[in-house]
Amino acid sequence: MDGLAYTGIFAISALALNLQYGFTGLANFGHVAFFMVGAYATALAAAAGLPFPLCAFLSIVVASFMGIIASLPALRLREDYLAMATIAFGEILRMVFKNEEWIAHGVWGIGVPSAIALGGGTREFYWLQLLLIFSVLALCLLLIRIVGNSPYGRVLRAVRDDSLAAEVYGKNVFGYKAQVFALGSSLAGLSGSLFAQYVQYVNPYMFEPTLTFSMWIMVILGGVGNNMGVLLGALLVEFFERSARMAKDLRIMPMDPNNLRAIIVGILIIFVLLYRPGGLLKEEKVKTPAIKAFKVARKGEGGGEGEGEERAKKILSALAKLRECIKMRLNSRKGGTEIRAHTKHGKAIAKEDKGDMKR
Repeated sequence: MDGLAYTGIFAISALALNLQYGFTGLANFGHVAFFMVGAYATALAAAAGLPFPLCAFLSIVVASFMGIIASLPALRLREDYLAMATIAFGEILRMVFKNEEWIAHGVWGIGVPSAIALGGGTREFYWLQLLLIFSVLALCLLLIRIVGNSPYGRVLRAVRDDSLAAEVYGKNVFGYKAQVFALGSSLAGLSGSLFAQYVQYVNPYMFEPTLTFSMWIMVILGGVGNNMGVLLGALLVEFFERSARMAKDLRIMPMDPNNLRAIIVGILIIFVLLYRPGGLLKEEKVKTPAIKAFKVARKGEGGGEGEGEERAKKILSALAKLRECIKMRLNSRKGGTEIRAHTKHGKAIAKEDKGDMKR
């Protein structure tokens, strides 16, 4: 039961990371920082006498705010520099909690009351904890699925695949990245809140950068951009963690079980990257009525009958013209000509402006 509880908690944080990286392409290597912020926010709010629902809500708000603060300078960097900036941010924040004892007693840590009134260690306590954790996990999974299949989610995929093309379409790329960074941070803060009330104690040593790497393994192993794959990855990583702890009691092991676990996970990731680069489960396809109508229009089903198929054909024609406008703009970067493309009443219109094109 303890392993299932940890699986559910870290699955929520891994889903948040998948939203940032799998859907938007943001390499956040400081993800554990927002997990830590959520845990400490819950600990401090509980010490002030607030009930757990308010503690969890406060964790979401504080982690989201910290995500916005971190994203404003970091998102202006390229992917590799973004990764370095976020991991540095996470370590700076951890050092603050470690050295500033007036915040949460520094290295000594701080106790956290459980959200379940029953005493810890009983079977009923663990069952209620599992019910709480997996209920929150189901809500987070539903939220991310709705976001991923919405027009907003399609914009995120467009930003991930080609941010320049998304910008040409008139999308505020930086704004979308900042929003997703804040949303992912808030979900990480919520998982940190659940973690704090479950273990009933937090200290800075619980939030080492290796925890971020474990969450990355869950995403890469299970499947980037696939929510069910992330859950599978979380289950596999936690299984290896628990197996290593159980193997410590066996004296026939030729090496430290923790080292053996790291070797096995590393080999598994290498094989996954070689033979299934997208992870064990491929990226989920977008499921919306509009996508279904587009597929019907491409196949020519219905013989032009039906209002939905006819409208889809018109939209596809407009998008084809719009793509031509985008190609003109991309090709004009060297010639000093700016092509502005937009749609009006289902028709693609291109406007050409002479002069230097500034980005």
